[in-house]
Amino acid sequence: MREWLVFDVMGVIFTVGDDTNELLVPYVQKFAPSLTSDEINQAYLEASLGKVASCGFWKTLGLGERYPQIEQDYLESQLTLDADFPAVAQKLQKDYHLALLSNDVSEWSAYLRKKYDLNQYFEEIVISGDVGLRKPDRAIYELLLRRLQCRPENSVFIDDRQKNLIPAMRAGMRTIQFKRGCDGSEMCGSFEVKSFKQLPGLVAHLFGF
Repeated sequence: MREWLVFDVMGVIFTVGDDTNELLVPYVQKFAPSLTSDEINQAYLEASLGKVASCGFWKTLGLGERYPQIEQDYLESQLTLDADFPAVAQKLQKDYHLALLSNDVSEWSAYLRKKYDLNQYFEEIVISGDVGLRKPDRAIYELLLRRLQCRPENSVFIDDRQKNLIPAMRAGMRTIQFKRGCDGSEMCGSFEVKSFKQLPGLVAHLFGF
């Protein structure tokens, strides 16, 4: 039985880590400068748990009349795919099952996966907005493992954030911290990489190949 590699999205597949505070908050404030970052983050939290649809997110912020154009403009202009990901994912697919575990609004995740043709790489996809759970809630890792139908030690979770790696480790998963451009001040996980090119060799080492 092949092992599973589980990827986070923001800060791993896409280059920006804190997409909410680095991208979404300033983008929204261009149209609604009176909104605070806390208000925008709270609206995003509700949407990323599936409590409201993406159109409801914009309505909550008083920008409903700009939907859907404002959403499309945000998703088209703010995010950058890691250039090394497609080739490395194709290589890893030959030896492992690949899965996705992401905190995101359902509609936004679906849009980006279609835009960048990401679905072709993953046999299982768990999005917070679809399941009503978010990392670092341990329940989302347990749900993921049930879907993968594998023992935790036969999976590796790759994320850029310490708070998301800790519950994965406690659930028995192996972990790799993706530290693109990180200065080393936040460290967690059994191993770390700074680029996708380092990943195949490290994963092979983890599984004893």
